[in-house]
Amino acid sequence: MHKTLIALATVATLAAPQLAAAQDSGDWLVRARAVHLQSANKDSTGLGLTINDKWLPEVDISYFVTPNVAVELILTVPQKQTVYSNGASIGSFKHLPPTVTAQYHFTGTSGFRPYVGAGVNYTNVSDVRLLDGGANLKRNSFGLALQVGVDVPVGGGWVLNLDAKKVQIKTDVLVGATETNAGTFKVDPLLLSVGFGKRF
Repeated sequence: MHKTLIALATVATLAAPQLAAAQDSGDWLVRARAVHLQSANKDSTGLGLTINDKWLPEVDISYFVTPNVAVELILTVPQKQTVYSNGASIGSFKHLPPTVTAQYHFTGTSGFRPYVGAGVNYTNVSDVRLLDGGANLKRNSFGLALQVGVDVPVGGGWVLNLDAKKVQIKTDVLVGATETNAGTFKVDPLLLSVGFGKRF
C-alpha cells in the first residue's frame, strides 16, 4: 500500500507541470460557469427593498496579451429578479450585466494558476414591473468589478475554474406618475462561481 501511494504521488508530481504547461498553451481561454448571485440589498428609499439570490449561467472569454496579463469579457443572458418590499413581493425586473476585467495570472505555480482582476461593469435594466406601474427603475448602471480566482489544469488544455467577483450595480428608484426619485437601490452582488474552461 505504501509503495502504491508513493507511486501515485510521484506520478501526480511529475504530471502537474505538464498539465500546467498544457494550460499555458494558446492565447484564448473560454470558460462556462455556474454563478451564484448574492445581493448586498443596500436600500436608501426606506421601502425595505431586496431582491432574490439566484444561480445563473455565465460564459467568459479571455485573451492573453502576455503569459501573465489577460483581458476577460464576462457574459450572461438577461436575468429576472423578484423585488420585495419588507419581505412582500412587489414585482420584478430583468438585468443584463456584461463585465470586462483586466487580469494578472500568476505563473511559476505547479498544478494551479491563481489570478486577480479589476474592471468595469455595465448593467442594463429592462422589463420593469413594480407596483403595477407605480414604480420604475433607472435603466442602466456603470460600476467597478473586482475579481479573484484560480484555474486548475485537468489535462488536454482543460481547466477547472473557481472564481469570485464583487461588482457595483445600482439603480435609482422612481415612484409615482412623475417618477420622483425615492432613493437608490444597490445590488452590489457577490458572485461565486465554478466552471470548466478550454485553452486554445
